[in-house]
Amino acid sequence: MEEKKVLTMDEHVDCCCEEEEHEHEHEHHHHEHEHEHHHDGCCHGEHEHHHEGCCHGEHEHEHHDHDHEHHHHEDGCCGHEHHHHHDHDHCHDDGCGCGHDHNHEQDPEEARKELLTLGIGAVLLAIGLVLEHVVGDRVPGIVSTVVLLAAFLVVALDIMKEAVENIREGEVFGEGFLMTIAGIGAVCIGEMPEGVMVFLLYRLGEFLQTKAVASSRKSISALLDVRPDRANLVENGQVREVDAKDVAVGSVILVRAGEKVPLDGTVLSGVSQLDTAALTGESMPRDVGPGQPVMAGCIDLTGALELRVEKSFGESTASKILEMVEHASAKKAASEKFITRFARVYTPVVCLAAMVVAVLPPLLGLLTWSQSIYSALCFLVISCPCALVISVPLSFFAGIGRASREGVLVKGGNHLETMAQAEIVAFDKTGTLTEGRFTVSDCRTAAGISRETLLELAALAECRSTHPIALSILEAAGAVAAERVTSAHEDAGHGVTVTADGCEIMAGKRDYLMEHGVKLPQVDTGAATAVYVAKDGVYQGTVLLRDAPKSDAKRAIAELKSLGVKETAMLSGDSAQVAEEIGRELGLDSAVGQLLPEDKLRELERLRGKLSQKGKLLYAGDGINDTPVLAAADIGIAMGGLGADAAIETADVVIMGDEPGKVATGIRVARQTTRIATENIVFAIAVKVLVMLLSVLGLVELWAAVFSDVGVCMICVLNTLRLNRK
Repeated sequence: MEEKKVLTMDEHVDCCCEEEEHEHEHEHHHHEHEHEHHHDGCCHGEHEHHHEGCCHGEHEHEHHDHDHEHHHHEDGCCGHEHHHHHDHDHCHDDGCGCGHDHNHEQDPEEARKELLTLGIGAVLLAIGLVLEHVVGDRVPGIVSTVVLLAAFLVVALDIMKEAVENIREGEVFGEGFLMTIAGIGAVCIGEMPEGVMVFLLYRLGEFLQTKAVASSRKSISALLDVRPDRANLVENGQVREVDAKDVAVGSVILVRAGEKVPLDGTVLSGVSQLDTAALTGESMPRDVGPGQPVMAGCIDLTGALELRVEKSFGESTASKILEMVEHASAKKAASEKFITRFARVYTPVVCLAAMVVAVLPPLLGLLTWSQSIYSALCFLVISCPCALVISVPLSFFAGIGRASREGVLVKGGNHLETMAQAEIVAFDKTGTLTEGRFTVSDCRTAAGISRETLLELAALAECRSTHPIALSILEAAGAVAAERVTSAHEDAGHGVTVTADGCEIMAGKRDYLMEHGVKLPQVDTGAATAVYVAKDGVYQGTVLLRDAPKSDAKRAIAELKSLGVKETAMLSGDSAQVAEEIGRELGLDSAVGQLLPEDKLRELERLRGKLSQKGKLLYAGDGINDTPVLAAADIGIAMGGLGADAAIETADVVIMGDEPGKVATGIRVARQTTRIATENIVFAIAVKVLVMLLSVLGLVELWAAVFSDVGVCMICVLNTLRLNRK
């Protein structure tokens, strides 16, 4: 598979200047999942979880088939750019009204040429003004005129040529055309210095704007360019460097300290620390060792690792991220659509208004023809909507980049804008707010039995199982010699009986032990999963396990409330008792358990009924079992960046690193983005309307009109670049 290119600012703005919004309705994510989590093996404890392997516990998760169609409406991208030799390229089908696609791909050589052009133009203008106003009485007037004309041609020729090319292709109301009319008009009414100033300021503003945007794009692109192209393939004890895309799944690769991981894989040997900042936004390194998964794009910090490749180059997490961000620009936010529609109508209208300003006052005897034409030229220059056309799409582009740096991958400006309006946030439990794995939380021992002895007995009973609960008990007990077990019999879904060291050990649900004649005391297990243990028919104690909340889950709920989120909820397939206990512990407003996928949809609709007119409902889940709910929410957030392909595929937003706290981070970035975009819209329109009124009254000079147009654009761009600051 060919390497995906990183999204550039030019492509993003080109997309956002689409002539019409093309609505592509497509059936997205038609999922038919059969989730039969019935594990062969024993089932122990108070809560029944149907998993592969043995099944422990008393509350059942039933997963039903769901056939789901997910429809997305996307705005298309024009997909074409018109390149000229000028360093700020102009497109001819942008639909933005100014005919300017603000293509900010700044080649160093072009940048030097532009600086040279600006320098020569400025020097010639200064010489012309000195000759005209300082030593005019000693030098023939023709000399200053020639110098000023040379300055005019130096700074104006490229733009005038471009305006002619635009007109030939049917784009009359281009920004270059407006500047050309203003500059030539100034020369015609005897204001040669003003004409030079129009083009000089315009090009200077475009140059500075290009530098600012290119800097922003470069930092975002560097962040997203996380995928190396080469890999160290291990074959027959030899290591050779190959193209990463040629490495087959199942191959072994070597990653040395300081290198980027080229492909998703599992550690076979070696221990190291990984820098995952580019993918998860986390600055703390992550420790990895044999058996642990590693994502492409991480940086190996300390030791060499041998990895077994689990996914091909094109299917790696990094590749999917790059592809997702590359296509994010096609989904425009409502603010971007507004600017597209506004600019398309706005520029032709003000051009007609400029003609009225040029003709009507002299006919009414209010101004001379010279004054009226001059005011109309100012009006034309001010009318360019470039501040809006570039700053609003740039706001959402920068917002997507900022969110990516924080480990929150947003699939389009439309989703970013929707996130900003979040009023209710609902979560799945397992793997989202909790770790998704059991840990021993307590041991209730019988008289005379130590915790260590109870865990050892439970571990001997479970040592041949691969079930998550069994593994948790083994982890808590430490190393247990499996050869001590000479026989084992399990009653699937209930318990297991083994013979170890000549003793009979039983472990499992309460009913299982009682059926085998073991007398059990009453044990308050709360919402924990209980595994009862007996030795030679005598009760030894109860091991309590629970799926513990993630370390940042409680803080995540508190942060959401501090952001003004009206309600936080948890929708879980787990038992009601477990859901309520986790909900109380984390500070959730509501927690509902024992929900099948279709029940979650009903609960989601109940929550939707609490929204205000503009409020939005967000749902965060694992992206696999919760596919219908992710799609039904206004924004589906997948907690599964560290390996769940379906999460990246299905959701509108993907949280890398699986931290629920990133949901609040995403909302905060989204709100900052929309606030800055709104500030730019209001500021640009207000200034333009004010200066237009002043120009009609003849109170604005032409160079000041250019400065106000370019200046407003620069201020909006600089305001937008605040998003790049952490």
